[in-house]
Amino acid sequence: MTAADDVVLDDPTDALSAAPPAGARRNGPARGRLKFCYGPMDCGKSTLALQIDHNHARQGRRGLVLVRHDRSGAPQITSRIGLARRATEVATGTDIRDLVREQWARGQHVDYVIVDEAQFLSPAQVDQLAELADEAGVDVYCFGIATDFRSTLFPGAARLFELADELQPVQVEVLCWCGLPGRFNARVRDDVILRDGDTVVVADTEHSVVEPSASARSDAEMVTVRYQVLCRRHFRSGDLGPAAAQHGQLRLS
Repeated sequence: MTAADDVVLDDPTDALSAAPPAGARRNGPARGRLKFCYGPMDCGKSTLALQIDHNHARQGRRGLVLVRHDRSGAPQITSRIGLARRATEVATGTDIRDLVREQWARGQHVDYVIVDEAQFLSPAQVDQLAELADEAGVDVYCFGIATDFRSTLFPGAARLFELADELQPVQVEVLCWCGLPGRFNARVRDDVILRDGDTVVVADTEHSVVEPSASARSDAEMVTVRYQVLCRRHFRSGDLGPAAAQHGQLRLS
């Protein structure tokens, strides 16, 4: 063995020789993508979900459109600019893989899955989406809010951050009342930011349905809850600005 041979054997880049040649992976089994598009309320997540569904359907792809707790209270995806599409509601115990298998049993192919309000999924349901991408070659597009009204990651969003192939903040900028970018979804009642309470209270920044609160002292007592997007400074200080308005709520827990 020569000195030159010794140099080649000791070359640390020799470990790269096990990598497949360029393009070889194209010959393997199809693998889908798991993508999470996230942002605060009012940034256009539902609009983007509907646009992606439209674009894929135009190319002849067949999709499954899912939602968890839409603001309308109905099994549909609704956008604040007036767009809407019927969807399948994902319940707490739903196995999303079974929804795809039901389509297969009807002889219908599923090329992609769209999930709106994905922050409300359980971590197990996010794992099911990852399995559909990896094992069935389904492209999965999730849309949702990253953090709750306490600025804490939703469990479903946290799992998506851990597993997604692509993480994309929605680029439509939402402003705090002060003009700075807004990131935090403050839950507001009587012009006061709430710092504790149920994790899931589905309300809106504009129009909502007012219902008795589960924490109200009597059935006749009504509360009005809304959300307001704030920058970090005003979320921390609880300053809602000079023109806080009152709206209603749709309570789901």
